[in-house]
Amino acid sequence: MSQKVNAVIAGGKGAPVRIETIIVPDPGPGEAVVAVQACGVCHTDLHYREGGINDDFPFLLGHEAAGVVESVGEGVTEVAPGDFVILNWRAVCGRCRSCLRGRPWYCFNTHNATQKMTLDNGTELSPALGIGAFAEKTLVAAGQCTKVDPAASPAAAGLLGCGVMAGLGAAINTGGVSRGDSVAVIGCGGVGGAAIAGSRLAGAAKIIAVDVDDRKLEGARRLGATHTVDSRSIDAVAAIRDLTGGFGADVVIDAVGRPETYKQAFHARDLAGTVVLVGVPTPEMTLELPLLDVFGRGGALKSSWYGDCLPSRDFPTLIDLYLQGRLDLDAFVSETIGLEDVEEAFARMHRGEVLRSVVVFP
Repeated sequence: MSQKVNAVIAGGKGAPVRIETIIVPDPGPGEAVVAVQACGVCHTDLHYREGGINDDFPFLLGHEAAGVVESVGEGVTEVAPGDFVILNWRAVCGRCRSCLRGRPWYCFNTHNATQKMTLDNGTELSPALGIGAFAEKTLVAAGQCTKVDPAASPAAAGLLGCGVMAGLGAAINTGGVSRGDSVAVIGCGGVGGAAIAGSRLAGAAKIIAVDVDDRKLEGARRLGATHTVDSRSIDAVAAIRDLTGGFGADVVIDAVGRPETYKQAFHARDLAGTVVLVGVPTPEMTLELPLLDVFGRGGALKSSWYGDCLPSRDFPTLIDLYLQGRLDLDAFVSETIGLEDVEEAFARMHRGEVLRSVVVFP
């Protein structure tokens, strides 16, 4: 039987979000209903509200979430009612050419729930990243649920569903950071901060944080940066080179996603080093680099999709590290809020005052 719950809706481009009653249907084949316990406020949700993703309004916002499976549909075997899960937005298909080649983290046919959640009047909702978790309950594909240790704090665990996993994965999975490496991270918000934490976890010897905000640089140190560079007053490329014996860093991660920061990353890496783009550019941005420099410097220029993560592999491992005290996910939770506070949380995020505000459900 379908259920009525409260949820945060973006009704039109740039309009303030509002809380409305939505209808969550019973799960169909391959689907699950999850009682959401916590959901982070991510920049992607703000992009949806501003029409920066597409114009399929109204949107059901929220996607960095953890909760408990309430019910499952026919054929679901990977999770069961009562399981504590982190939601992800890339449920792999297991059948596409990438999955069949043993690279499911690049799955080209990820999927979401087939049924639609609706407003009370029957209007279909577009759930953010196929999740829609600023809601007391949400309907997802069962493959979007990854079972983890229930001892984890939902507020911290849910952040692995998007931004924190993107940063950790950019360092560990895409960048291949390993013991003794030098790493530079340009942009130290939630994703960049997670890339710093991931580099520390991987054993990097030198981790250089670059930003224009003193608060973010201070936070970067808490997350594991060994050096900080305020690029308002210092040339970031020169500073990174000075800190790495004149050579440049082994791995440079651009967590901003602008042409100017990408060029900094390109020129701040060592010969045969790696550049990882994890910050998301906007459609109108273009990049110009001398092709001879691309050839002559060697190495790798990579883009990181969701931290190149495989949720079924990475989420349980990272939660175990969190519970062992080796990965401080709690450090990313700046504040906990209610559903009614999401609009103000967007404003605080835009002002750079928080790493993550997290909606916590009673």
